[in-house]
Amino acid sequence: MVVYIWDLDETLILLKSLLNGSYAEAFNSSKDVQKGIDLGKMWENYILDVCDGYFFYEEIESYNHPSLDALMQYDDGRDLSEYDFNQDGFSPPNDDLNKRKLAYRHRFVARKYKQGLHAILDQKTLEVWNELYEMTDNYTDQWLSSARTFLQKCSGDRGFTTSSLPTEGKTDVEHVHVLVTSGSLIPSLVKCLLFKLDGLIACENVFSSWDVGKLQCFCRIADRFGEQNVKFCVFGDGWEECEAAEAMKWPFIKIDPGPDGFHRFPGLTLQMVGHYLSVVYGPSEAGDDQ
Repeated sequence: MVVYIWDLDETLILLKSLLNGSYAEAFNSSKDVQKGIDLGKMWENYILDVCDGYFFYEEIESYNHPSLDALMQYDDGRDLSEYDFNQDGFSPPNDDLNKRKLAYRHRFVARKYKQGLHAILDQKTLEVWNELYEMTDNYTDQWLSSARTFLQKCSGDRGFTTSSLPTEGKTDVEHVHVLVTSGSLIPSLVKCLLFKLDGLIACENVFSSWDVGKLQCFCRIADRFGEQNVKFCVFGDGWEECEAAEAMKWPFIKIDPGPDGFHRFPGLTLQMVGHYLSVVYGPSEAGDDQ
């Protein structure tokens, strides 16, 4: 089993480089810088609208946690089908009662994530969202769709099912995708939804390193998946995930969005990844990772 650990921004998706124009500028005038900025701003608006409208972001923004299960010990399993979040008197989670209320919100967010955007957005909004996705994918030379396709290939084109998560015992999925992002948790989950990664990355496998750093997140992932014969591979564009991967002695593949980048989308292949895995884990098993 291979656990693929991904950064989000400027790795699986492009957003910051659209907003600041650096993505287009790297193409030496062959791309319209302003168009990229406009696309980035539209994504920003969608992300904030979905965060605030459906995922409690305005209410819990200041109470970021590394993962949705971080407060699971405070969740008593109460049925939330008729629970009124607007009237429960939620305040800063400094005591067990409000930690439980925040845990309820995390469980509700997980349920919304698993239902997908088609269950919460109206048809017109879905159409505009899909159009924005296609425009951005075309502008970035299919970066978004190529990244999704690569994740599908890594996981054997099967994605994941809740029953196959490692936290529930044996796995039916040979390989698993985990997201570790420096952004806060709720917007990162919403980005997964909006950029159509939710069918490939389970909400339980989305980690925010905002407060704890990527190394601590990697240690948590090692504890979760660290069974015998499990290998890890890290992908990202920044120094922090590179240093954390080195500390864990895991292979690191640097993603470069530039037009001349060696590892980018489209372009990254299973054979390339197999090479990095073989350097760390030995060539005799590299063929099993593809």
